[in-house]
Amino acid sequence: MAMAPDKPRNLLVAYAIRAFAILLVLIGVVLIGGGGWLVALGGSPYYVLAGIGLAAAGWLLFRLRLAGVVVYAAVFAATVVWALWEVGLDSWGLIPRLIGPAILMALAAWAAWGLAETPSLRRTARWALPGFLLLAVVFGLAVYAVDAPAAALALPARALAARDPSSAAAGADWPAYGGTYAAQRYSPLAQITPANVGKLQRAWVFHTGDLPSAIAKDTYGSENTPLKVGDTLYVCTPKSQLIAVDPSSGRERWRFDPHVQDIWIPYTAACRGVAHYIVPGAAASAPCASRIIWGTLDSRLLAVDARTGRACEDFGQRGQVDTKAGMGPVTPGMLSITSAPTIVRGVVVTGHQVLDGQRRDAPSGAIQGYDAVTGALRWAWDMERPDLTGLPPAGDMYTRGTPNMWTTASGDETLGLVYLPLGNTAGDYWSSSRGARERQFSTSLVAIDVITGKPAWKFQAVHMDVWDYDLGSQGTLVDFPTAHGAVPAIVLPGKQGDVYVLDRRTGAPLTKVVERPAPQGGVEPAMRSPTQPHSLFHTLRKVDLTERSMWGMSPIDQMACRIQYRLAEYRGFYTPPETRRRWVEYPGYNGGSDWGGVAVDPVRGVIVANYNDMPNYNRLIPRAEADRKGWAPRGQTRGGPLGGGPEGAGDPQVGTPYAISVNAGWRLPITRLLCKEPPYGGIRAIDLATGRTLWDRPFGTARRNGPFGIPSGLPFHIGTPNNGGSVVTAGGVVFIAAATDNLVRAIDLKSGQTLWEDKLPGGGQATPMTYSVGGRQYVVIMAGGHHFMETPVSDALVAYALPPT
Repeated sequence: MAMAPDKPRNLLVAYAIRAFAILLVLIGVVLIGGGGWLVALGGSPYYVLAGIGLAAAGWLLFRLRLAGVVVYAAVFAATVVWALWEVGLDSWGLIPRLIGPAILMALAAWAAWGLAETPSLRRTARWALPGFLLLAVVFGLAVYAVDAPAAALALPARALAARDPSSAAAGADWPAYGGTYAAQRYSPLAQITPANVGKLQRAWVFHTGDLPSAIAKDTYGSENTPLKVGDTLYVCTPKSQLIAVDPSSGRERWRFDPHVQDIWIPYTAACRGVAHYIVPGAAASAPCASRIIWGTLDSRLLAVDARTGRACEDFGQRGQVDTKAGMGPVTPGMLSITSAPTIVRGVVVTGHQVLDGQRRDAPSGAIQGYDAVTGALRWAWDMERPDLTGLPPAGDMYTRGTPNMWTTASGDETLGLVYLPLGNTAGDYWSSSRGARERQFSTSLVAIDVITGKPAWKFQAVHMDVWDYDLGSQGTLVDFPTAHGAVPAIVLPGKQGDVYVLDRRTGAPLTKVVERPAPQGGVEPAMRSPTQPHSLFHTLRKVDLTERSMWGMSPIDQMACRIQYRLAEYRGFYTPPETRRRWVEYPGYNGGSDWGGVAVDPVRGVIVANYNDMPNYNRLIPRAEADRKGWAPRGQTRGGPLGGGPEGAGDPQVGTPYAISVNAGWRLPITRLLCKEPPYGGIRAIDLATGRTLWDRPFGTARRNGPFGIPSGLPFHIGTPNNGGSVVTAGGVVFIAAATDNLVRAIDLKSGQTLWEDKLPGGGQATPMTYSVGGRQYVVIMAGGHHFMETPVSDALVAYALPPT
């Protein structure tokens, strides 16, 4: 005999309870279906069991039975136990497992109040509602507290030698992209300290006027770090314009516009930096005795007078050199210069950005050295043609598709070496067609003798790279402390997360590097290296992912990510590319460490490294399938005139059997949330001498992140993706923007705590710099935004200083 339903308080309450019951049933059905699929794939049985419980609770509540609340309460209690078993007290891990169920529990408590027949039961149900809402608040506070750096250790007590082999020093000036060609991103200025940085205020804002046209709106990302030399600040815009600015007022003095057309924009319209050169022996008042040299998006090398902005007539053809000479056919956008040149012993060394993923026979990655006075080609290094020292013979060209240097070199004036962080062969995810020397030099740091243009040594960070782990970070020159005294060294961080310390004279590792077995198989099993190098000095890489690492804002999207994880091929770090199904690449191609590099306090002996911590979800697409999708390289009708979307999201790789589909960050298709549990980026201090972590913290808040691309506005320190680097000062303060929350921060070098922050007019995907004028220290950041990082584009250059005294 059927039992009568419990009596609701009124008809409206009955309707509301039944609506809630329908919601429970719908969620239960989704969990049963998805959970059953997950179990069939070998995953957690929780979701299907929870789905059965929700469906049963919903069915009882639809019949207005108080037993439905009891059933759901049992499901919730089991969920709490399961969540704690899976992730312990990890607040980010508990969010998708408990926040949604806790909200449903609060609604179930309200339903109990509506169905309760006795006053005591009603009082209990009435207090349960705010109780479960309070639980959600407590979780929120726990997440907010994650900002605190983990286990901050004392800074090293020793003081190290701070020798820099560069010809110009950072201090009052910032004469090179990395501060100097040693790329330490360190300033001896100490006016701004942890004690007074809270008083920092905007000194001025300068607008460059270089904003994207309609056709280029999805390509801008300035990435610029200005130079300050003497009484002038030099800033380069996304379309390669050079602007001279008064460093104390932010007023424009002059500009030089090379008139680059939009069609030459590669993946990103960017100009990370420019170079300064003083002609030896020239009178200070002579034209172009002091000159600025930089590259453009259409691969010209330009030189102008640092005082007037007029072209240097003695450099190349009336102030410019076409570096495309010898490259053969170049489709606009396929070859560009987006990084600052490096000048050592009067030789301007530059590489090129060769547009990724388009075709195997892309333009060459040849490195070129030009005379800083005349612009004459002093040498060219084509790795596949070591006997070729200059331009190829008429009708010939540099070897196409070879590894390139799209980032910035560092240089040692004393040793006469430049250090080239090389990328990969064109067609990153296919290796069978690579030449013998390409295999030797790809994803390697190569030291080049700047006089001869010949390699002095190389160090390969990844063997037979098919993960787009090209070296994006500029190497940092330091004196490395050893038991036998300081050794000239270079610190090299990689996208795969390892940090290496090498003798910069010979390339020999100064800290231990071991070869460990790597996963085999994939589409080219014969090409996979049996081992890969691992640095035992330090790694920014976290532990391998598991199904429990999957995330979401609710159990449903977490379940979807778990299903994707089980469907993919993943055997840990260096899982080979697959075509039958997706494979997980972790870390993804954005790092680890990318083009922002690291900063080093050479006196305290501390490395500051911001890093990314996200996987990619990839698949090699057979050529016929790619053709059906209409994927074609730049310059062809289907390829379009300009890029758009994340790199690798439909790159054709013409000339190989496969195109590549990269889900950068591994996002869900509807909510756009990332499948990996936060944090997605961090910042860390490392003892230079030992490689110990001094402190480590998530970096970046969720203010501009949220489901469906809607900014949440929440100040939670989720640790966001970040691009751009930091600057560290003798005052003990680290300045950095880089994250996707549009904030620039001052961080205490000693503790890792944020001391000050300000909201920028656009995304801060650039590295700051610092200088002084008239005894006043300034910190400057280009808030240009970035299309890939999905931050707002701006043309604002922002300067900060303490209030005048």
